[in-house]
Amino acid sequence: MAPQALSNRFNKMLSLRVPASTSFDFRRFNAGALEQRWRLGRDCFPSLSPGFVENRRGVGFGVRSTKSEMAPFTAAEEETLPEGLQPELMPKHVAVIMDGNGRWAKNRGLQPWDGHRAGVEALREIVELCGKWGIQVLTVFAFSTDNWIRPKIEIDFLLSLFERTLKSELETLAKNNVRISIIGDSSKLPKSLLKLINEVEEATRNNTRLQLIVAVGYSGKYDVLQACRGIAQRVKDGEIEVEEIDERLIEQELETNCTEFPYPDLLIRTSGELRVSNFLLWQLAYTELFFAQELWPDFGRSGFIEALMSFQQRQRRFGGRKS
Repeated sequence: MAPQALSNRFNKMLSLRVPASTSFDFRRFNAGALEQRWRLGRDCFPSLSPGFVENRRGVGFGVRSTKSEMAPFTAAEEETLPEGLQPELMPKHVAVIMDGNGRWAKNRGLQPWDGHRAGVEALREIVELCGKWGIQVLTVFAFSTDNWIRPKIEIDFLLSLFERTLKSELETLAKNNVRISIIGDSSKLPKSLLKLINEVEEATRNNTRLQLIVAVGYSGKYDVLQACRGIAQRVKDGEIEVEEIDERLIEQELETNCTEFPYPDLLIRTSGELRVSNFLLWQLAYTELFFAQELWPDFGRSGFIEALMSFQQRQRRFGGRKS
């Protein structure tokens, strides 16, 4: 090849750059190592040993990880925001539809539960960031009422993973002043999980740094239906009159009555799907929506910053008109 042609090709290579819309994510860059990590972890599924998590220090949310235990949030960490984010414009309540675990696993030739393990690791990172950046409530859609139609082996794994996650992370979340609340129809959940949920909610009830609301066996339609039934029963019992039913009363009966901020400021959905999938239907009336292309296990710090930047650039009018 002629020297001039070789020089031109070399200069062209130097000019290549990542498109502006692409966020650098170390987990994507290190995809091979991450995939190997989940392949190794897959062997743990058949036994579903309760001691799998408890016998390993530094394992986040039941996933094999090289990360150390979540460190307590300090005042300095809470005040430090990524460049471009303004503290006065941070949302109080962020909701997340964590979509794409199955596709993430399928794309790598793995099993669905491998994707769920990876998804829990992604959740751990977002919980930590919310605590550091002053977000007060994080609500995540972990298991929908519609998910009960999935294969039993996957459902059993999801519920087992959820139970082991609560056990393994309770002490760490408590140290970090995180309150845990579980919402949804609990009628189909295992008794052992129900008992653990009650213990975890009671143990963290007075924590104030961050409230983590996990929706399990939840749907927006179910939420409105159970609220209507509750109000109807109160009318039947003579506690209230029909004329007294208003939005405030309905809000009190919804599952999100567990938090001071029941209405999310920002909803994030991953995997490129453009729908809310029966999640918080009443509560999302004036919520800002952000749809990310990344599958949930790939959605990390950079994706979260992008969503928050987008939120802070919007003008929220709540039906009014800016003067």
